[in-house]
Amino acid sequence: MIKHFVGRKPAAGLAAFALAGLAAFALAGLLAAPGLQAQPAPAAAAAVSPVPGMPPVPDPRNLYSEVAADKLSPALRGDLERIYVPNLRSNSVSVVDPHTLKVIGSFKVGIGPQHIVPSWDLRTLWVTNNAEGRTDGSLTPIDPRTGQPGAPVAVDDPYNMYYTPDGKSAIVVAEARKRLDFRDPKTMALQYSIDVPGCPGINHADFAIDGRFAIFTCEFSGTIAKIDLVNRKVLGYLQLKMPQTRFKESKAPNPGAANVAGKVWEPGETEICTVTKGMPQDIRSSPDGKRFYIADMHADGVHIVDGESFTQVGFITTGIGAHGLYPSRDGKRLYVANRGSHKIHGPRLANGGVTVIDFATEKVVARWAVHGGGSPDMGNVSADGKWLWLAGRFDDVIYRFDTASGDMVRIKVGGEPHGLTVWPQPGRYSLGHTGNLR
Repeated sequence: MIKHFVGRKPAAGLAAFALAGLAAFALAGLLAAPGLQAQPAPAAAAAVSPVPGMPPVPDPRNLYSEVAADKLSPALRGDLERIYVPNLRSNSVSVVDPHTLKVIGSFKVGIGPQHIVPSWDLRTLWVTNNAEGRTDGSLTPIDPRTGQPGAPVAVDDPYNMYYTPDGKSAIVVAEARKRLDFRDPKTMALQYSIDVPGCPGINHADFAIDGRFAIFTCEFSGTIAKIDLVNRKVLGYLQLKMPQTRFKESKAPNPGAANVAGKVWEPGETEICTVTKGMPQDIRSSPDGKRFYIADMHADGVHIVDGESFTQVGFITTGIGAHGLYPSRDGKRLYVANRGSHKIHGPRLANGGVTVIDFATEKVVARWAVHGGGSPDMGNVSADGKWLWLAGRFDDVIYRFDTASGDMVRIKVGGEPHGLTVWPQPGRYSLGHTGNLR
């Protein structure tokens, strides 16, 4: 069984004294005084040298420092406050007003919309219509100032999309092709591709704090792939280890029950984990950029991987079908959406919920129920950090969770909602997905 990693403590700094004898005497006196203790000075974080063209990293201890609630760019203040929901089965996007909690519009897009991805410059929201099993994939642009769609752009198999940290390329994740297509971020003309043959089901990613590499998840092999973005090559693959036990699938307690504020989610009974490989989904970096957290639908938890050594160093049990990962606006917590099923096409009213992990200790600090059952999937946090919005993949709804209490409301949308995005969001630039901003 993989042991849970308890946490990390900052290295203590060593005090330097010019007058050793006098300083030792004074220090001894302080330690002897009632109620006083010597406090170690925190180690200074090394400055980050980003790849050329990438914006600087203001705080090496917290790469999420620029997505705090008070960091909304003035350029975005005219954008409409909306929740954009891609409905995979309906081939549409539902537009939700976050204040009235009502669907105020809907429009058709291409075949199989999967995610809504903010562009690197934050001026376009792209709907990735991957047309699974077909050859007519496309990207539909949305103008965030008006909320209206533009003319679609033909693109091969865009399951998901990211951006290089320097903003020079959009990275279309061609899942069925086991390939990453680097494209012009404006025109989507192909620049070059990186084949990732050892990564079937390549889909989600996050990036090194300095932009040198990215780690992508491989859904159908239980592995992750490390990509050198500078030299444009695959650095290697890592097979993720499965835990000894996982949760049994079940219907949620009291199906159809009304939401009750503050009720704690109970994932249910455990069973022996008999699957030999996981199904990794979303991935996010630790605030200091040293570790990556990977949600795994088959393992019912989050793998912890050291980015530089590319080794697994821990595992955190969260809930049935761990799927989406979203940091809080202050960079202190990680919200885990647990879909309630180990299946790709799961049942309605499953025992899904949200788990909250404290980044500093890597411990679970809260569990939020989807009362009556549901399937929390992909989404993001509101600009002010007060709400976590998630698609209810198999229940044709979306959820809004109160990040203070865990209280939840549902909103009916189209068929099979997937990677919704919240707009606007704080930050300087987007690395893609449903709003991985920095």
